[in-house]
Amino acid sequence: MTIEQKKENGIITLLLDGWLDHDSSPDLEAVISEITETNQLTIDFAKVEYISSAGIRALVAAHRKAKELDAEFSVINVNPEVMSILSMTGINKKLDIRASEE
Repeated sequence: MTIEQKKENGIITLLLDGWLDHDSSPDLEAVISEITETNQLTIDFAKVEYISSAGIRALVAAHRKAKELDAEFSVINVNPEVMSILSMTGINKKLDIRASEE
């Protein structure tokens, strides 16, 4: 998985590409732990093909970090397959997770 970070006007967007799983979730958690200031943290899932329980745990950590920084948090552009996994866990009811508009 690759993680590209964009910062603009106090908004941090993390663009993920690949699988968010046991192997890649520590990389996302490391990037998130380095964030010290933001008004909004957005994770763009446009190129995420799969998410595992470890990936979901990383999303919860990201949400926790945003809350700690008093920032808004969202996951955007989630494809139907990944949304199905998130829906099964119920995490989509706890976090701001938005499907892709395809």
